[in-house]
Amino acid sequence: MLRWLIGGGREPQGLAEKSPLQTIGEEQTQNPYTELLVLKAHHDIVRFLVQLDDYRFASAGDDGIVVVWNAQTGEKLLELNGHTQKITAIITFTSLESCEEKNQLILTASADKTVIVWDSNTGRQVQRISCFQSTVKCLTVLQRLDVWLSGGNDLCVWNRKLDLLCKTSHLSDTGITALVEIPKNCVVAAVGKELIIFRLVAPTEGSLEWDVLEVKRLLDHQDNILSLVNVNDLSFVTGSHVGELIVWDVLDWTMQAYERNFWDPSSQLDAQQEIRLCQKSNDISIHHFTCDEENVFAAVGRGLYVYNLQMKRVIACQKTAHDSNVLHIDKLPNRQLISCSEDGSVRIWELREKQQLTAEPVPTGFFNMWGFGRVNKQASQPVKKQENATSCSLELIGDLIGHSSSVEMFLYFEDHGLVTCSADHLIILWKNGQRESGLRSLKLFQKLEENGDLYLAV
Repeated sequence: MLRWLIGGGREPQGLAEKSPLQTIGEEQTQNPYTELLVLKAHHDIVRFLVQLDDYRFASAGDDGIVVVWNAQTGEKLLELNGHTQKITAIITFTSLESCEEKNQLILTASADKTVIVWDSNTGRQVQRISCFQSTVKCLTVLQRLDVWLSGGNDLCVWNRKLDLLCKTSHLSDTGITALVEIPKNCVVAAVGKELIIFRLVAPTEGSLEWDVLEVKRLLDHQDNILSLVNVNDLSFVTGSHVGELIVWDVLDWTMQAYERNFWDPSSQLDAQQEIRLCQKSNDISIHHFTCDEENVFAAVGRGLYVYNLQMKRVIACQKTAHDSNVLHIDKLPNRQLISCSEDGSVRIWELREKQQLTAEPVPTGFFNMWGFGRVNKQASQPVKKQENATSCSLELIGDLIGHSSSVEMFLYFEDHGLVTCSADHLIILWKNGQRESGLRSLKLFQKLEENGDLYLAV
């Protein structure tokens, strides 16, 4: 009832009954994260986390500061000051200057129209690039070509010595919001509702200079593209503000699958009911993707959807996984999924298989799971049925409540736990309680053995 009051009115009965917010009791037996460390260093929204190695990570956000942390102890190792406005992108790449020891570098872009390269071991500012005409919104490293790219109102190609190799002309005022590498020395750039394929031309005997060429524009999205990620060696996937999911072929850039069964004006559903359901376009926006070889996991509004690449349909969903928009998701081992939301929560889910009844209609559209498009009983009869179809469910197994504001993203360390960052300016390191207890016991026995107390006790 409280959720309905906050939302400005009760949801339509049919949707509310079918889409309750799943809850879990206090005894979360399958949730390993029973201890936490609260880390304080930032004084504004913390939006980014990036893993440096097996035990270190860096955080950054709207205060323009980068902080390097120890993921095991929560110790603050370095604070990097140099930007005057909020940080808009952060990546890492390995310096090849020393053959004996590879040094991890951090690249940060800011709204102050600069990119700074930092030494993650010393905190030293290696170089500051301030020749940009607009804010750099995304950064990516192309390991095979040994270059890195910056995307804003144009696309720039840089080498490891931080020399500008080539750039495009002004693309749009919207700017490039995401970049991914694909085969044939190409990259895909999301610019508004367009996808632009660029090809990088490396120096040859005939030409000693680099070049970047626009080879194709894909105009199939109807609204701004919010998420772009590589699925595997064969495809990449994009998601838009109005809930379109498109799977693309990485070689010929054609559509492999398109899903967007949402608020079809031709539907005979009560138009006023649809408008009420769709009045907030964020409710259907695809904010983030994560993938494995079989599935695309999509954060759609407040919900989570599992889209199977082979069957080309949704095989599991939680329409109301959180009380507010889901901002970041990631897949863990053992068929687990973690999501974080604007509502300040972090939730752990398990993907479980279930046998579906043969007589039950199987939704074929991406957003049929929302309940839209069902006119009446007669209209739903022709829906395709699949014999012995196997579907899945997303079951809540953990609910981490610690932040007081929107959780922007998280990092997963197999050995050190989960790291979350938030608009409350805090970072929380969630620890596996059983593992930490064992480590403390081990350290105690080692200390006793060093002092000889262990043998005296025996």
